[in-house]
Amino acid sequence: MNQDILNRGVSEIIDKKSLEDKLNSGKKLRIKLGIDPTSPYIHLGRATALRKLRDFQNDGHQIVFIIGDFTGVVGDTSDKDSERPVLQQDIVEENLKTYIEQAAKIIDINKCEIHRNSEWLSKLTFSDVSGLADAFSVNDFISRELVSKRLENGKRVSLREVLYPIMQGYDSVAIKSDVEIGGTDQKFNMLAGRVLQRMYGQEPQDIIMLPLIEGLDGRKMSSSWGNTINLTEEPNSMFGKIMSLRDDLIIRYLDVCTRISEADVKTIETDLANGKNPKEAKLDLAYEIVKELHGKDAAESAKKNWEETFSERKIPETVPDTLIYNPTKTLSEIVIECELVPSKSEFTRLVESSSIEHMENEEIVKDVKFIAIPGTYRIGKKRFLRIKNHASA
Repeated sequence: MNQDILNRGVSEIIDKKSLEDKLNSGKKLRIKLGIDPTSPYIHLGRATALRKLRDFQNDGHQIVFIIGDFTGVVGDTSDKDSERPVLQQDIVEENLKTYIEQAAKIIDINKCEIHRNSEWLSKLTFSDVSGLADAFSVNDFISRELVSKRLENGKRVSLREVLYPIMQGYDSVAIKSDVEIGGTDQKFNMLAGRVLQRMYGQEPQDIIMLPLIEGLDGRKMSSSWGNTINLTEEPNSMFGKIMSLRDDLIIRYLDVCTRISEADVKTIETDLANGKNPKEAKLDLAYEIVKELHGKDAAESAKKNWEETFSERKIPETVPDTLIYNPTKTLSEIVIECELVPSKSEFTRLVESSSIEHMENEEIVKDVKFIAIPGTYRIGKKRFLRIKNHASA
Protein backbone atom coordinates (compact mmCIF):
# COMPACT_ATOMS: atom_id res chain seq x y z
CA MET A 1 0.00 0.00 0.00
CA ASN A 2 1.25 3.47 -0.91
CA GLN A 3 1.06 5.44 2.36
CA ASP A 4 0.90 8.73 0.42
CA ILE A 5 -2.67 7.79 -0.54
CA LEU A 6 -3.72 8.02 3.11
CA ASN A 7 -1.41 10.79 4.28
CA ARG A 8 -0.57 13.32 1.56
CA GLY A 9 -2.82 16.36 1.75
CA VAL A 10 -5.58 14.52 3.65
CA SER A 11 -7.72 16.17 6.35
CA GLU A 12 -9.86 13.25 7.47
CA ILE A 13 -10.68 9.67 6.50
CA ILE A 14 -13.93 7.79 7.14
CA ASP A 15 -13.46 4.81 7.82
CA LYS A 16 -9.63 4.70 7.93
CA LYS A 17 -9.35 1.13 9.29
CA SER A 18 -11.73 -0.13 6.61
CA LEU A 19 -9.79 1.66 3.89
CA GLU A 20 -6.45 0.34 5.13
CA ASP A 21 -7.85 -3.19 5.12
CA LYS A 22 -9.15 -2.77 1.57
CA LEU A 23 -5.85 -1.40 0.33
CA ASN A 24 -3.85 -4.15 2.06
CA SER A 25 -6.13 -6.82 0.57
CA GLY A 26 -4.82 -6.10 -2.92
CA LYS A 27 -8.37 -5.63 -4.22
CA LYS A 28 -8.78 -3.21 -7.14
CA LEU A 29 -10.99 -0.49 -5.69
CA ARG A 30 -13.44 1.86 -7.40
CA ILE A 31 -12.48 5.42 -6.46
CA LYS A 32 -15.10 8.10 -7.07
CA LEU A 33 -14.79 11.83 -7.65
CA GLY A 34 -17.62 14.04 -8.86
CA ILE A 35 -17.36 17.66 -10.03
CA ASP A 36 -20.33 19.86 -10.92
CA PRO A 37 -19.75 22.09 -13.99
CA THR A 38 -20.92 25.30 -12.31
CA SER A 39 -18.08 27.12 -14.07
CA PRO A 40 -16.25 26.47 -17.38
CA TYR A 41 -13.01 26.03 -15.46
CA ILE A 42 -11.52 23.52 -13.05
CA HIS A 43 -9.31 25.45 -10.64
CA LEU A 44 -6.42 24.38 -8.43
CA GLY A 45 -8.74 23.95 -5.47
CA ARG A 46 -10.79 21.35 -7.28
CA ALA A 47 -7.67 19.82 -8.80
CA THR A 48 -6.45 18.66 -5.37
CA ALA A 49 -9.08 15.91 -5.57
CA LEU A 50 -8.01 15.04 -9.12
CA ARG A 51 -4.45 14.70 -7.86
CA LYS A 52 -5.58 12.35 -5.09
CA LEU A 53 -7.55 10.43 -7.71
CA ARG A 54 -4.29 10.08 -9.67
CA ASP A 55 -2.56 8.74 -6.56
CA PHE A 56 -5.08 5.88 -6.51
CA GLN A 57 -4.75 5.43 -10.27
CA ASN A 58 -0.99 5.11 -9.96
CA ASP A 59 -1.55 2.49 -7.28
CA GLY A 60 -3.54 0.35 -9.73
CA HIS A 61 -7.12 1.20 -8.75
CA GLN A 62 -10.06 2.04 -11.03
CA ILE A 63 -10.84 5.73 -10.83
CA VAL A 64 -14.31 6.99 -11.71
CA PHE A 65 -14.75 10.65 -12.73
CA ILE A 66 -18.34 11.87 -12.59
CA ILE A 67 -19.35 15.12 -14.28
CA GLY A 68 -22.40 16.38 -12.41
CA ASP A 69 -24.47 17.60 -15.33
CA PHE A 70 -27.65 16.75 -13.38
CA THR A 71 -26.56 17.87 -9.92
CA GLY A 72 -24.95 20.98 -11.44
CA VAL A 73 -28.39 22.25 -12.44
CA VAL A 74 -29.73 21.77 -8.91
CA GLY A 75 -26.67 23.23 -7.18
CA ASP A 76 -24.82 22.25 -4.00
CA THR A 77 -24.91 24.80 -1.19
CA SER A 78 -22.54 22.93 1.14
CA ASP A 79 -20.13 25.87 1.20
CA LYS A 80 -22.61 28.69 0.57
CA ASP A 81 -24.17 31.07 3.09
CA SER A 82 -27.09 31.75 0.75
CA GLU A 83 -29.18 29.81 -1.73
CA ARG A 84 -27.36 28.90 -4.93
CA PRO A 85 -29.40 29.86 -8.01
CA VAL A 86 -30.63 27.16 -10.37
CA LEU A 87 -28.40 26.89 -13.45
CA GLN A 88 -29.95 26.48 -16.86
CA GLN A 89 -29.13 23.20 -18.60
CA ASP A 90 -27.60 24.98 -21.60
CA ILE A 91 -25.16 26.82 -19.30
CA VAL A 92 -24.15 23.56 -17.63
CA GLU A 93 -23.61 21.96 -21.04
CA GLU A 94 -21.47 24.90 -22.15
CA ASN A 95 -19.44 24.79 -18.93
CA LEU A 96 -18.61 21.10 -19.14
CA LYS A 97 -17.36 21.09 -22.75
CA THR A 98 -13.68 21.01 -21.79
CA TYR A 99 -13.91 19.31 -18.37
CA ILE A 100 -12.48 16.03 -19.59
CA GLU A 101 -9.66 17.86 -21.37
CA GLN A 102 -8.89 19.81 -18.20
CA ALA A 103 -9.01 16.74 -15.98
CA ALA A 104 -6.62 15.02 -18.41
CA LYS A 105 -3.92 17.48 -17.34
CA ILE A 106 -3.72 15.52 -14.08
CA ILE A 107 -5.25 12.04 -14.47
CA ASP A 108 -4.83 9.44 -17.22
CA ILE A 109 -8.18 9.82 -18.98
CA ASN A 110 -7.60 6.72 -21.11
CA LYS A 111 -7.64 4.56 -17.97
CA CYS A 112 -10.46 6.45 -16.28
CA GLU A 113 -14.15 5.57 -16.16
CA ILE A 114 -16.13 8.70 -17.01
CA HIS A 115 -19.84 9.32 -16.44
CA ARG A 116 -22.42 12.09 -16.38
CA ASN A 117 -24.74 11.59 -13.44
CA SER A 118 -27.75 12.33 -15.62
CA GLU A 119 -27.22 8.75 -16.85
CA TRP A 120 -28.98 7.50 -13.70
CA LEU A 121 -30.48 10.51 -11.91
CA SER A 122 -32.66 11.51 -14.86
CA LYS A 123 -34.24 8.04 -14.84
CA LEU A 124 -35.40 8.09 -11.21
CA THR A 125 -39.17 8.33 -10.67
CA PHE A 126 -40.86 10.43 -8.01
CA SER A 127 -41.44 7.17 -6.15
CA ASP A 128 -37.70 6.42 -6.32
CA VAL A 129 -36.80 9.84 -4.95
CA SER A 130 -39.36 9.48 -2.15
CA GLY A 131 -37.77 6.18 -1.16
CA LEU A 132 -34.28 7.70 -1.14
CA ALA A 133 -35.47 10.71 0.87
CA ASP A 134 -36.97 8.41 3.50
CA ALA A 135 -33.44 7.42 4.54
CA PHE A 136 -32.90 10.92 5.99
CA SER A 137 -34.67 13.26 8.36
CA VAL A 138 -35.20 16.98 7.92
CA ASN A 139 -33.12 17.49 11.05
CA ASP A 140 -30.16 15.69 9.40
CA PHE A 141 -30.11 18.46 6.83
CA ILE A 142 -30.94 21.57 8.88
CA SER A 143 -28.42 20.66 11.58
CA ARG A 144 -25.61 21.39 9.12
CA GLU A 145 -23.75 24.52 10.25
CA LEU A 146 -24.27 26.76 7.20
CA VAL A 147 -27.91 25.70 6.78
CA SER A 148 -28.72 26.31 10.45
CA LYS A 149 -27.06 29.74 10.27
CA ARG A 150 -29.14 30.66 7.24
CA LEU A 151 -32.32 29.63 9.04
CA GLU A 152 -31.31 31.58 12.14
CA ASN A 153 -30.71 34.65 9.95
CA GLY A 154 -34.08 34.29 8.27
CA LYS A 155 -32.61 33.29 4.91
CA ARG A 156 -34.46 30.98 2.57
CA VAL A 157 -33.51 27.29 2.39
CA SER A 158 -35.25 25.58 -0.53
CA LEU A 159 -36.49 21.99 -0.60
CA ARG A 160 -34.39 21.64 -3.75
CA GLU A 161 -31.26 22.03 -1.63
CA VAL A 162 -32.40 19.19 0.63
CA LEU A 163 -32.35 16.86 -2.36
CA TYR A 164 -28.74 17.55 -3.38
CA PRO A 165 -27.01 15.23 -0.84
CA ILE A 166 -29.42 12.47 -1.81
CA MET A 167 -28.45 12.84 -5.47
CA GLN A 168 -24.72 12.86 -4.75
CA GLY A 169 -25.20 9.90 -2.45
CA TYR A 170 -27.05 8.00 -5.16
CA ASP A 171 -24.08 8.56 -7.50
CA SER A 172 -22.12 6.27 -5.16
CA VAL A 173 -24.81 3.63 -5.41
CA ALA A 174 -24.93 3.87 -9.20
CA ILE A 175 -21.21 3.29 -9.70
CA LYS A 176 -20.71 1.02 -6.67
CA SER A 177 -18.07 3.26 -5.14
CA ASP A 178 -15.51 1.84 -2.70
CA VAL A 179 -13.99 5.22 -1.88
CA GLU A 180 -15.17 8.78 -2.47
CA ILE A 181 -12.82 11.76 -2.58
CA GLY A 182 -13.95 15.31 -1.84
CA GLY A 183 -13.30 18.51 0.07
CA THR A 184 -14.10 18.88 3.77
CA ASP A 185 -17.19 20.86 2.78
CA GLN A 186 -18.57 17.70 1.13
CA LYS A 187 -18.66 15.58 4.31
CA PHE A 188 -22.45 15.47 4.65
CA ASN A 189 -22.96 14.66 0.97
CA MET A 190 -20.38 11.86 1.02
CA LEU A 191 -21.82 10.39 4.21
CA ALA A 192 -25.18 10.31 2.41
CA GLY A 193 -23.55 7.94 -0.05
CA ARG A 194 -22.73 5.53 2.79
CA VAL A 195 -26.33 5.62 4.03
CA LEU A 196 -27.80 4.89 0.60
CA GLN A 197 -25.27 2.18 -0.20
CA ARG A 198 -26.32 0.31 2.95
CA MET A 199 -29.93 0.75 1.89
CA TYR A 200 -29.11 -0.91 -1.45
CA GLY A 201 -27.15 -3.72 0.15
CA GLN A 202 -23.73 -2.37 -0.85
CA GLU A 203 -20.71 -2.09 1.43
CA PRO A 204 -20.50 1.60 2.40
CA GLN A 205 -17.78 3.61 0.74
CA ASP A 206 -14.85 4.96 2.69
CA ILE A 207 -14.30 8.70 2.45
CA ILE A 208 -11.16 10.77 1.96
CA MET A 209 -11.60 14.46 2.74
CA LEU A 210 -9.13 17.03 1.48
CA PRO A 211 -8.50 20.57 2.77
CA LEU A 212 -9.99 23.55 0.97
CA ILE A 213 -7.20 25.77 -0.29
CA GLU A 214 -7.27 29.54 -0.20
CA GLY A 215 -7.52 31.58 -3.38
CA LEU A 216 -5.80 34.77 -4.45
CA ASP A 217 -7.72 36.91 -1.94
CA GLY A 218 -7.21 34.59 1.04
CA ARG A 219 -10.77 33.23 1.01
CA LYS A 220 -11.57 29.68 -0.09
CA MET A 221 -10.78 29.30 -3.79
CA SER A 222 -14.12 29.59 -5.57
CA SER A 223 -15.24 30.39 -9.09
CA SER A 224 -18.09 32.39 -7.56
CA TRP A 225 -15.57 34.77 -5.99
CA GLY A 226 -13.23 34.98 -8.98
CA ASN A 227 -10.17 34.27 -6.82
CA THR A 228 -9.11 31.17 -8.72
CA ILE A 229 -6.06 29.84 -10.53
CA ASN A 230 -7.58 27.78 -13.35
CA LEU A 231 -6.01 24.77 -15.03
CA THR A 232 -6.60 26.41 -18.42
CA GLU A 233 -4.60 29.54 -17.62
CA GLU A 234 -1.65 30.13 -19.87
CA PRO A 235 1.72 29.47 -18.16
CA ASN A 236 2.80 33.09 -17.60
CA SER A 237 -0.51 34.05 -16.03
CA MET A 238 -0.56 30.93 -13.86
CA PHE A 239 3.02 31.49 -12.72
CA GLY A 240 2.32 35.14 -11.87
CA LYS A 241 -0.82 34.34 -9.90
CA ILE A 242 1.00 31.74 -7.82
CA MET A 243 3.78 34.24 -7.11
CA SER A 244 1.12 36.65 -5.78
CA LEU A 245 -0.09 34.20 -3.11
CA ARG A 246 0.43 35.00 0.56
CA ASP A 247 3.70 33.66 1.91
CA ASP A 248 1.93 31.63 4.60
CA LEU A 249 0.24 29.52 1.90
CA ILE A 250 3.48 28.22 0.37
CA ILE A 251 3.72 25.01 2.42
CA ARG A 252 0.01 24.20 2.11
CA TYR A 253 0.20 24.58 -1.68
CA LEU A 254 3.39 22.51 -1.90
CA ASP A 255 1.66 19.76 0.07
CA VAL A 256 -1.67 19.56 -1.76
CA CYS A 257 -0.97 21.12 -5.18
CA THR A 258 2.31 19.35 -6.02
CA ARG A 259 3.82 15.92 -5.59
CA ILE A 260 7.35 16.92 -4.71
CA SER A 261 8.51 14.64 -1.90
CA GLU A 262 7.28 15.25 1.64
CA ALA A 263 10.92 15.37 2.73
CA ASP A 264 11.54 18.27 0.32
CA VAL A 265 8.41 20.05 1.56
CA LYS A 266 9.65 19.68 5.13
CA THR A 267 13.08 21.03 4.16
CA ILE A 268 11.50 24.10 2.54
CA GLU A 269 9.31 24.61 5.63
CA THR A 270 12.39 24.48 7.87
CA ASP A 271 14.32 26.85 5.60
CA LEU A 272 11.46 29.36 5.68
CA ALA A 273 11.29 29.15 9.47
CA ASN A 274 15.05 29.86 9.54
CA GLY A 275 14.70 33.01 7.47
CA LYS A 276 14.89 31.89 3.85
CA ASN A 277 13.41 34.41 1.41
CA PRO A 278 9.83 33.22 0.70
CA LYS A 279 10.19 34.36 -2.91
CA GLU A 280 12.64 31.53 -3.61
CA ALA A 281 10.26 28.92 -2.21
CA LYS A 282 7.38 30.44 -4.14
CA LEU A 283 9.40 30.28 -7.35
CA ASP A 284 9.84 26.55 -6.74
CA LEU A 285 6.10 26.20 -6.06
CA ALA A 286 5.06 28.07 -9.20
CA TYR A 287 7.54 26.12 -11.30
CA GLU A 288 6.25 22.74 -10.03
CA ILE A 289 2.60 23.57 -10.65
CA VAL A 290 3.16 25.01 -14.13
CA LYS A 291 5.40 22.06 -15.04
CA GLU A 292 2.71 19.56 -14.09
CA LEU A 293 -0.01 21.33 -16.05
CA HIS A 294 1.93 22.71 -19.03
CA GLY A 295 5.24 20.86 -19.19
CA LYS A 296 8.85 21.56 -18.25
CA ASP A 297 9.64 23.94 -21.16
CA ALA A 298 6.59 26.10 -20.39
CA ALA A 299 7.51 26.21 -16.69
CA GLU A 300 11.08 27.30 -17.42
CA SER A 301 9.86 29.96 -19.86
CA ALA A 302 7.25 31.27 -17.39
CA LYS A 303 9.84 31.44 -14.61
CA LYS A 304 12.24 33.37 -16.85
CA ASN A 305 9.44 35.72 -17.93
CA TRP A 306 8.44 36.40 -14.32
CA GLU A 307 11.98 37.06 -13.16
CA GLU A 308 12.66 39.43 -16.06
CA THR A 309 9.35 41.22 -15.63
CA PHE A 310 9.26 41.62 -11.87
CA SER A 311 12.90 41.45 -10.80
CA GLU A 312 14.30 43.41 -13.74
CA ARG A 313 11.16 45.48 -14.47
CA LYS A 314 10.97 44.39 -18.09
CA ILE A 315 7.68 44.46 -19.97
CA PRO A 316 6.58 40.91 -20.97
CA GLU A 317 7.05 39.96 -24.60
CA THR A 318 3.38 39.06 -24.97
CA VAL A 319 1.02 41.78 -23.74
CA PRO A 320 -2.60 42.07 -24.96
CA ASP A 321 -3.34 45.17 -27.05
CA THR A 322 -6.46 47.32 -27.16
CA LEU A 323 -7.33 50.36 -29.25
CA ILE A 324 -8.79 53.63 -27.96
CA TYR A 325 -11.60 54.90 -30.17
CA ASN A 326 -12.75 57.46 -27.60
CA PRO A 327 -9.92 59.75 -26.35
CA THR A 328 -11.86 60.56 -23.16
CA LYS A 329 -12.32 56.95 -22.08
CA THR A 330 -11.14 56.13 -18.58
CA LEU A 331 -8.59 53.44 -17.85
CA SER A 332 -11.18 51.87 -15.55
CA GLU A 333 -13.64 51.38 -18.41
CA ILE A 334 -10.98 49.84 -20.65
CA VAL A 335 -9.52 47.32 -18.21
CA ILE A 336 -13.03 46.17 -17.19
CA GLU A 337 -14.04 45.76 -20.86
CA CYS A 338 -10.85 43.73 -21.42
CA GLU A 339 -11.76 41.58 -18.37
CA LEU A 340 -8.47 42.32 -16.61
CA VAL A 341 -10.41 43.67 -13.62
CA PRO A 342 -13.87 42.35 -12.70
CA SER A 343 -15.45 45.56 -11.36
CA LYS A 344 -15.08 49.26 -10.63
CA SER A 345 -14.73 48.50 -6.94
CA GLU A 346 -11.76 46.21 -7.64
CA PHE A 347 -10.21 48.88 -9.90
CA THR A 348 -10.65 51.41 -7.10
CA ARG A 349 -8.98 49.06 -4.64
CA LEU A 350 -6.00 48.65 -6.99
CA VAL A 351 -5.67 52.42 -7.43
CA GLU A 352 -5.86 53.04 -3.69
CA SER A 353 -3.12 50.46 -3.09
CA SER A 354 -0.87 52.04 -5.81
CA SER A 355 -1.08 48.83 -7.83
CA ILE A 356 -1.62 50.31 -11.31
CA GLU A 357 1.36 51.72 -13.16
CA HIS A 358 2.10 53.21 -16.57
CA MET A 359 5.28 51.25 -17.27
CA GLU A 360 7.00 53.51 -19.81
CA ASN A 361 6.38 56.67 -17.76
CA GLU A 362 7.02 54.86 -14.45
CA GLU A 363 3.90 56.67 -13.22
CA ILE A 364 1.53 55.26 -10.59
CA VAL A 365 -2.14 55.82 -11.43
CA LYS A 366 -3.65 57.67 -8.46
CA ASP A 367 -7.05 58.74 -9.84
CA VAL A 368 -9.87 56.23 -10.35
CA LYS A 369 -11.12 58.50 -13.18
CA PHE A 370 -7.72 58.50 -14.91
CA ILE A 371 -8.15 59.09 -18.66
CA ALA A 372 -6.34 56.35 -20.58
CA ILE A 373 -3.28 57.38 -22.54
CA PRO A 374 -1.25 55.13 -24.85
CA GLY A 375 1.33 52.86 -23.27
CA THR A 376 1.75 49.66 -21.29
CA TYR A 377 0.04 49.34 -17.93
CA ARG A 378 0.74 46.95 -15.11
CA ILE A 379 -2.58 46.12 -13.45
CA GLY A 380 -1.86 44.66 -10.02
CA LYS A 381 1.08 42.27 -9.84
CA LYS A 382 0.48 40.03 -12.82
CA ARG A 383 -1.72 41.68 -15.45
CA PHE A 384 -0.57 43.89 -18.29
CA LEU A 385 -2.33 45.82 -21.02
CA ARG A 386 -0.92 47.84 -23.93
CA ILE A 387 -3.17 50.69 -25.07
CA LYS A 388 -2.89 52.31 -28.49
CA ASN A 389 -4.70 55.25 -30.07
CA HIS A 390 -6.95 54.14 -32.90
CA ALA A 391 -5.46 56.76 -35.19
CA SER A 392 -1.92 55.46 -34.72
CA ALA A 393 -2.76 51.74 -34.86
